[in-house]
Amino acid sequence: MMNRRRFLQWSTAVTLPTIVPSSALGHSSSVAPSDRIAMGFIGLGTQGTSLMRAFLGHKDVQVVAVCDVLESQRQEAKDLVDQRYGNADCLTYNDFRAVCGRKDIDAVCIATPDHWHVLVSLEAARNGKDMYTEKALGLAVAWDKALQVACRRYGTVFQWGTQQRSDRNFRFACELVRNGRIGKLQTILVGVPHDFPVPNQPTQPVPPGLDYDLWLGPAPWAPYTYQRCRPWTKEESYSNWYHISDYCLGGIGGYWGVHHVDIAQWGHGTDDSGPVEIEGTAVFPKDGLADCAISWKVTHKYADGVTMVYMDNKQHKQGVTFQGSEGWVHVSRQGIWAEPESLLKAVIGPDEVHLIESTGHQRNFLDAVKTRGPTICPIDVAVRTDTICHLTDICTRLGRKLHWDPQKEDFVNDPEAGRMLSRSMRSPWQT
Repeated sequence: MMNRRRFLQWSTAVTLPTIVPSSALGHSSSVAPSDRIAMGFIGLGTQGTSLMRAFLGHKDVQVVAVCDVLESQRQEAKDLVDQRYGNADCLTYNDFRAVCGRKDIDAVCIATPDHWHVLVSLEAARNGKDMYTEKALGLAVAWDKALQVACRRYGTVFQWGTQQRSDRNFRFACELVRNGRIGKLQTILVGVPHDFPVPNQPTQPVPPGLDYDLWLGPAPWAPYTYQRCRPWTKEESYSNWYHISDYCLGGIGGYWGVHHVDIAQWGHGTDDSGPVEIEGTAVFPKDGLADCAISWKVTHKYADGVTMVYMDNKQHKQGVTFQGSEGWVHVSRQGIWAEPESLLKAVIGPDEVHLIESTGHQRNFLDAVKTRGPTICPIDVAVRTDTICHLTDICTRLGRKLHWDPQKEDFVNDPEAGRMLSRSMRSPWQT
């Protein structure tokens, strides 16, 4: 957050209206200018715009910059901000590096396609910005680890966009498990939406207003077709790039997988660990643009004997089911259920395990920016959860059992699998 000393130093170099427009003061009059968090938003599709709207609702936030490689999306975002503040002071950018380089910006929200998450986050960390970064994390575990090192080095406040940790039902379900209310935890069943095949598409001219080369960024070069990188629209839910491994791990680790795997880890109490054995199968498209698994079932065995079975929702209903020796609890965005049903009325005692309570994922991030304390889903947790999704993907692509050392965070005596923990980037991009 910009404290008073930093604010005064900065304001001697530039005029005050650039960071705190006088016409905007009426919207946040209860918050002193020196206590506002100046934010930039990078990636303004459906998710990025939704997040920006949420942050705009907080009086201690000042949105000063919006960035997207698609001109129409960044202009729509600017219009939304300008309407909120009653001025035209919000600046637009095509290149995220210009936003991260602004000295007056305290924090950024990153909601680009997945293959950009780590590189944009690295640029933000190196420029001293705190960040709210959407899931998934990186397209390789090595990318995740590079960001983890950077966040630790620069003291970055990092919030991962796994907002289910800020939901009462998910927290309560995990507290029931952590406090032994279902007996000894035995099995965790995780179901997430499956992927879809995408037919091959003809090459098309790049439309005006789209910086396609920057959209591709670190991904291999590929000819433009609308269906490769189309935005998420109301008419067509989920962008097709979600299902293409150059840009995303698909349902296993992209738009859904990390959410429920993250809750499985939270309830199991393994935020700082992972499985020791991974085995399973998947079905992949035989042709077309998409190459992410359209169906999978992978078993993760932990050192304490707990088994997590990770599946698409054609094989298990969406959500997380914790099965114990004396009962079970299932939680999803639709609600929470348990057996015995009386568990739902349980009260967690003062001497029992109480997980971090967040009243809202964005609010939790903003408070951490101010206090410099941890968020509810910091970088170390994000790396561990993201790693499990990568292990699932690698196992299904190799088609054999894998052994994992969660302390060393590497495969055991398996160089072929080890090489899949990294991924090259198209020049000139690098971590």
